[in-house]
Amino acid sequence: MSDLTTNIETLNSHLARFRTDGILNLIGGESRPAASGATFETSSPVDESVICPVAKGGAEDIDAAAAAAKAAFPAWRDMPALERKKILNRIADLIVERAEEIALCECWDTGQALRFMSKAALRGAENFRFFADKATSARDGQQLQSPTLMNVTTRVPIGPVGVITPWNTPFMLSTWKIAPALAAGCTVVHKPAEFSPLTARILAEIAHEAGLPAGVWNLVNGFGEDAGKALTEHPDIKAIAFVGESKTGSMIMKQGADTLKRVHFELGGKNPVVVFDDADLDRALDAAIFMIYSLNGERCTSSSRLLVQESIADEFEAKLIERVNNIKVGHPLDPATEVGPLIHKVHFDKVTSYFETAKQDGATIAAGGTRAGDQGWFVRPTLFTNATNDMTIAQEEIFGPVLTAIRFKDEDEALSLANDTQYGLTGYVWTNDLTRALRFTNALEAGMIWVNSENVRHLPTPFGGVKASGIGRDGGDWSFEFYMEQKHIGFALGHHKIPRLGA
Repeated sequence: MSDLTTNIETLNSHLARFRTDGILNLIGGESRPAASGATFETSSPVDESVICPVAKGGAEDIDAAAAAAKAAFPAWRDMPALERKKILNRIADLIVERAEEIALCECWDTGQALRFMSKAALRGAENFRFFADKATSARDGQQLQSPTLMNVTTRVPIGPVGVITPWNTPFMLSTWKIAPALAAGCTVVHKPAEFSPLTARILAEIAHEAGLPAGVWNLVNGFGEDAGKALTEHPDIKAIAFVGESKTGSMIMKQGADTLKRVHFELGGKNPVVVFDDADLDRALDAAIFMIYSLNGERCTSSSRLLVQESIADEFEAKLIERVNNIKVGHPLDPATEVGPLIHKVHFDKVTSYFETAKQDGATIAAGGTRAGDQGWFVRPTLFTNATNDMTIAQEEIFGPVLTAIRFKDEDEALSLANDTQYGLTGYVWTNDLTRALRFTNALEAGMIWVNSENVRHLPTPFGGVKASGIGRDGGDWSFEFYMEQKHIGFALGHHKIPRLGA
């Protein structure tokens, strides 16, 4: 990676066109301003400077995008899978070619550190290649014999779908949702988060440059209460894939009820990392720190609750405090930076409000708990100790570089604490006792669990949570189960007896 000065110069060259033209919607293959002519400004969390104006889409824009997606659906659905595969692989190629531009723009737009975002584009390309390879088998089914029928199953794409993506790692998550939709044969209306519109526009441009037909992928910027609501209520949109807060997922489900909208939700988490006294403590320490402080703590799978066994807690917390205080907070385009600024003042205010809450609850702020600098939305990595699981800081998703440490006596108490939350996205268990690991993971209420590891994503595996953390699964064939409908066809094997009525 280049130095900070060079990265800023390169970034400015990429941003020049947006500063001149702004970010427009992309509907039916055409760049368009919002139908109302309205715009909003996107700003960098680094220094609060305006990046560019963005089209503020509303119901009229969503209607146009849905119409374009509906019109494009039959041809895209019926295109031979090998042709769709070629287009998706070409998208991946172009993502790699523009990886530096994507990374720099994402850092400036979101505050994420370059050391992590430098790989975001490559992960996005991997998502497209993975689902490109699966496109040729997406409609495969089964042959199920019965005494009178040969029963055949297949899958067909559900139709135009809505994809609503968040502001944390927006590029990678957009590819994670949209690639399988396209591979399945669906058309898409994408509404990115208003705080991070830059790379969504770049991604849609790449798709069209790769040869994606007009109308297959439509992009409408705007706010949830306007564009988002119109998308979730639109009768031509058959399903909504959403990543974001649990309360927003609940609203989307209500809004889509009248049209019986299928939904897939990847929602919040208050994920435990459970460290037993027989664990490899150095590796557990590394993983616990990485999973809460990387990506500025703005990740749904972050290990935001540390459950540590009493017998090792003093030593473990002492090492933890030292490491947290050494984490480098700085400009996201500086290759040395480990934690950048939070996405926006609204989120900064939310995260920092928990510092006072922790004090009121009786917890100790053992590290951090303050703003870093006086410009931008920087927060020092924070650690709460002497916490109990009934405290607000142990129950609510803070979604920042903030870790709450809670001590436990034995396995039974650890399991009770781990499950005592409304969420159930991920869990991390550190122990060298195999039978304990089997018992604990079997009883842990979470959709994804890693044992003696941080979150290491494997694309064919299911990704999703239980309880308030989500509905449905992404990844591998599970993605196609959402974007496609099962179809059964029965072929009579002979002249079986048919009941005769009225004969």
